[in-house]
Amino acid sequence: MQLVIVESPAKAKTIENYLGKDFKVLASYGHVRDFPKKDDAVRPDEDFAMSWEVYQDKRNKDQVKAIVDASKSATRLILATDPDREGEAISWHVLELLKKRKAVPDSVDRVTFNAITKTAVTEAMGKPRQIDMDLVDAYLGRRALDRLFGFTLSPVLWRKLPGAKSAGRVQSVALRLIVEREREIEAFRSDEYWSIVAKLEQDGTAFDARLVKYDGKKIEKLTIGNEGSALEAKAKIEHAPFTIEQVETKPQKRHPSPPFTTSTLQQEASRKLGYNASHTMRLAQKLYEAGDITYMRTDGVQMDGSAISACRKAISERYDGHYLPEKPRHYATKAKNAQEAHEAIRPTSFTKSKASSGDEAKLYDLIFKRAMASQMQSASLERTTVTLRDPAGLHELRATGQVVKFPGFLAVYEESFDDKADDDSGLLPVMSKGDRPAKKSVEANQHFTQPPPRFSEASLVKRLEELGIGRPSTYASTIQTIRDRDYVRVEKNRFFAEESGRLLTAFLERFFEQYVAYDFTASMEDELDVVSDGKAAYKDLLAKFWKDFKPKTDEVMEQQPSDVTKVLDEYLSDYLFPEREDGKDPRFCPMCDKEGRADGRLALRGGKFGAFIACANYPECKFTRRFAQPGADGEEAADEPLGKHPETGLEIERKSGRFGPYVQMGEGKEAKRASIPKDLDDFDLEWAVKLIDLPRIVGKHPETDKDIEAAIGRYGPYLRHDGKYAKLTSTMDVFETGMNTAVTLLAEAANRKGGTRAKAEPIKTFKEHPTSGGEMKVLPGRYGPYVTDGTNNATIPRGMKPEDVTEQQAIELIDARIAKGPPKKKAKKKAAPKKKAAAKKPAAKKKAPAKKKAPAKKKAPAKE
Repeated sequence: MQLVIVESPAKAKTIENYLGKDFKVLASYGHVRDFPKKDDAVRPDEDFAMSWEVYQDKRNKDQVKAIVDASKSATRLILATDPDREGEAISWHVLELLKKRKAVPDSVDRVTFNAITKTAVTEAMGKPRQIDMDLVDAYLGRRALDRLFGFTLSPVLWRKLPGAKSAGRVQSVALRLIVEREREIEAFRSDEYWSIVAKLEQDGTAFDARLVKYDGKKIEKLTIGNEGSALEAKAKIEHAPFTIEQVETKPQKRHPSPPFTTSTLQQEASRKLGYNASHTMRLAQKLYEAGDITYMRTDGVQMDGSAISACRKAISERYDGHYLPEKPRHYATKAKNAQEAHEAIRPTSFTKSKASSGDEAKLYDLIFKRAMASQMQSASLERTTVTLRDPAGLHELRATGQVVKFPGFLAVYEESFDDKADDDSGLLPVMSKGDRPAKKSVEANQHFTQPPPRFSEASLVKRLEELGIGRPSTYASTIQTIRDRDYVRVEKNRFFAEESGRLLTAFLERFFEQYVAYDFTASMEDELDVVSDGKAAYKDLLAKFWKDFKPKTDEVMEQQPSDVTKVLDEYLSDYLFPEREDGKDPRFCPMCDKEGRADGRLALRGGKFGAFIACANYPECKFTRRFAQPGADGEEAADEPLGKHPETGLEIERKSGRFGPYVQMGEGKEAKRASIPKDLDDFDLEWAVKLIDLPRIVGKHPETDKDIEAAIGRYGPYLRHDGKYAKLTSTMDVFETGMNTAVTLLAEAANRKGGTRAKAEPIKTFKEHPTSGGEMKVLPGRYGPYVTDGTNNATIPRGMKPEDVTEQQAIELIDARIAKGPPKKKAKKKAAPKKKAAAKKPAAKKKAPAKKKAPAKKKAPAKE
């Protein structure tokens, strides 16, 4: 028996069918080993020795045992994991583990294939090789480098930068890109400018002509900078006759883009389909395992010769001869850090234009069309520029148009871009020199210069690739990490830097500038490539890095937190304390100013829950402000008396603290405080009393006779009963939720927590719901498929296939569910005790041991 090891069960089943009875194919479920959680997994003092341990969850342990048992009886071991560095590393881990268990067969081979088709797999089996230790060394170098960086730097953050969670070699640089773009946007000062457009008509066809020369001078973007100048220019153009002086027509060619790489697939799927990088890679993985596409982690843009021939044949069958170029197109990779010479992502068959359904089908269609278009004829276009002048030659108008003469590859696919140029694709009428088109009107349009756009996921991936930072196959996990750490947030598919992300970036720029520098991070990727080529030793790379990095972290660790905060206060001074409109010192404390103290100055401080702004006169002055959260005109709102509590008679005041506005009743240790939720409008004494008096008793639970409480906590509004909790949607729910709804919500929460099922993969994913802001997904449910925005669940009607649900339908279903209000179900009755079924008596009356709860499944490590 020959034992074949692949990563996933789906691949294992397919490949076993291809190979026949003499082969047994088992899945490793990704990596079988990883670094232990302890700090000394990589030991620089022992020549960078590394420790590894088998994943501890039951599924992996059982699978490792199955692999070991099968290997002991196998005549040959074939390691057939993915054709990249990560796949090479998995094969190495499996072999090392089998060596440790003394279960290695006499014959061990490594095979790779770029597609899971019978032809590709059987051909690969005939071309075995040994494990490429150069690729394994590059993997070991990367893992050790990231481990040393994160596990050495993160403790420094925890001690010197309160509120910081972690740092990473690549994630911190990606975060810096987002933060720097935020700074550019804040520093941007908009300029006003005006454009003059004449509405003309010739032979019944209307077209626009823009003013490009005025009073003998060429018009730049900001030449006409105010309304007065614009109206003056408009009047002159309205009264001046214009004649066509020149008609210039130029032929143009547009060439197709190469087939997808990992990076370009993520970018286009984001632009065209609205998929994030993680979702795109999940779908691509399924398509690959189903044998529909080639391997999806690649930097290569070339296609195999047989694939090019199949593609050209498909083009000739579908289109006439003009769409097929005389010779095949060949592409060369331009990526700064291209990995091994893999094919681009393409369909395994050009006769199959559809695959699977739902989101998978949409992604497959994108891959299919891009690959086919890459071998098609270039598009022929014609660009026409018409110049019109007044008799004196002082003013000049220009009209441009573009027409597609032959679509070529555009008949199949057109690439999209984040930043679109001005549209000049409109048709122009036939015009000749000396013509005088009719002038219908003249418009003066006001504009303002715009700041650079915030990064979308597509543009961030593109920028990381341009800089040579990280690997395209790791971008999805890198982006997800900075989102999970709450360093950034995403609104309307754009990244916004959070306060914690800005502070962390400032800390790293000030104290670890070299290690978040773009060129340094990119150079590390270059050095790892040299290792993978067998031209350098990975331990030399680690030693060079550790020699400077460790002393730097020790140096920062020795500094007092107050000294670190002082440095950051100065470094972030312009951001934290911008110039005030009233001309006062931006650092002057508003509370000290009101109380007649002239020496109160604001400064950055570090606290248990993060950074904030406070007055230097503490404890005499207790003014505080959230980090980077100034009030109106740079001042925080003063304490506002709201009135007295109707029962206690104590004064209630509205105050502002480092975590936002709150209300306080009383003084000192006995004072009661409550944060003011953001979703409360027209806040007054009545609302303040309600918040101070929380928790609210909804009533007694009908089954336990214990109180059900409604309150607001650190993570939002909730219900509590007998030590169990259920989330509420809004602050209003805290005060309006009735007994029936409360019992139902608690029961549903208990059912969700009590289950042991794995989290379901979404059937489809859409953008955020326009009202709730939650990402919309179509999910399989216990009682049928449903659509959710994370808070509201709406059942998909019978007869509607879940994979066919559109984004608009998802919005309508969720809106209808919200309109119905919270579910009102009767509390469940206690179930009658079941009768014992007749059964044979056991030999002994021993009580059966309780079943152990299965451990949670581990997440597969991100691939390179």
